[in-house]
Amino acid sequence: MERLLFFIYLYEGTEAEYDKRHDELWPEMSKAISESGWTNYTLFRDGTTVVGYCEAVPDVATAMKKMGATEVNARWQESFKDIIKNITDRNGNLLSYREVWHHD
Repeated sequence: MERLLFFIYLYEGTEAEYDKRHDELWPEMSKAISESGWTNYTLFRDGTTVVGYCEAVPDVATAMKKMGATEVNARWQESFKDIIKNITDRNGNLLSYREVWHHD
């Protein structure tokens, strides 16, 4: 299992819609998240900044690859183009922090 902390930046004025779409998460998206290996998935939002935390089994690269291959993920990403301003750096990498310490 590998932990992931990531950031999403929203367009100003889309905060309520972002929350609403997650309140109405598609059942097939929830299933794909689980089947791809994502667990303990949580999003926190303050204004236009979203911080996400999740755990990937067996690891982030594998879960990303599996999720990226799903049709529902492509539809979900497309549906958020008008809401998400930025989720990657200029090289296309997910905006994330490296884990340096953990305590159970």
